[in-house]
Order: sequence, then structure tokens, then C-alpha cells
Amino acid sequence: MSISWADSYVGQLRALAGDRTLMFVGARAVVRDNAARILLIRRSDNGQWAMPAGAMELGESIADCAVREVREETGLRALRVSAFALYTGPDRTHTNMYGHTYQIFTAAFRVEEWDGQLARVTDETTDAGFFHRGAMPHPLSASVLETLADLDVFEQTNRLILK
Repeated sequence: MSISWADSYVGQLRALAGDRTLMFVGARAVVRDNAARILLIRRSDNGQWAMPAGAMELGESIADCAVREVREETGLRALRVSAFALYTGPDRTHTNMYGHTYQIFTAAFRVEEWDGQLARVTDETTDAGFFHRGAMPHPLSASVLETLADLDVFEQTNRLILK
């Protein structure tokens, strides 16, 4: 069960902080199937295809956040995850479609093992599916290609990517 944005930690903080820039801590998950296809969800808020992702809530770890977001946005259970990249810094400051500005700190996770049935439509998504790298749907979130490139580097070097 997902909570509403207004009831989420970030939603409550935004209500208190008004228009000032906030730190946003979140997780993104790369889920692959046996054919090495990448799981993407079509976000209901902006229509872009992206990886399952979202904000960390109070009382959970960043890894638990990744697991929860996969479950909420796809119906799948991430059984084992490992971090491979951290995205931080002032260049990660964005203003969203609602006029809210955030400096985003995102941890990217590789889902090592998962089970369940893919839910193509959820409270946060209008579609979902597995895609080959050469046949990604559009419009595609800019984070997808960067995250996949960083995962490639991580899998070749076994060194955490820090950006």
C-alpha cells in the first residue's frame, strides 16, 4: 500500500518549507529479466518511461526504499539489491512540473533477484514492461541511459560510481 504524496515525508516537508530548495533522498532500481531486458515504468505524473524510483521515507533504509518503490510501481518483490551508484551535488538540482525545486541525492540499485507478476498499471504508473537496450520506449527519462551506462562501468570495475 502506498501513501499519498501529501502524507509522504517529502510532501510534509514541502508543505512546511514552501518554495525553498529541499534535499530529496531517493532510490532508483534496475530490474532485469533473464533476457537482460530492462524494466521500465511509464510514470503517471509526467508520462515518461523511467526505472522504478522514489523518495525515501522516515524510518527506512535507502535499500528498503528501492525495494518498496519496485513493489509499489511494478508489483514485483525485489529479494536482493546492491547499490552501484550515488548521484549527488548541485548539478542534480531540478525544478519539477509543480514548481518545486530539489537537490536530489539518488542511490541506484541493481536488483539481483526478484519474483512476482508484473503489474503494468499501478497508482503511480500507466504502463510497465521489459525492454531491450536498443528498443527503449519514448519519451524516456534522461536518468535511464545514464544509470545503465554507470551500471556497465560498475559491472566492469566493481567500483561504486560517485557523481
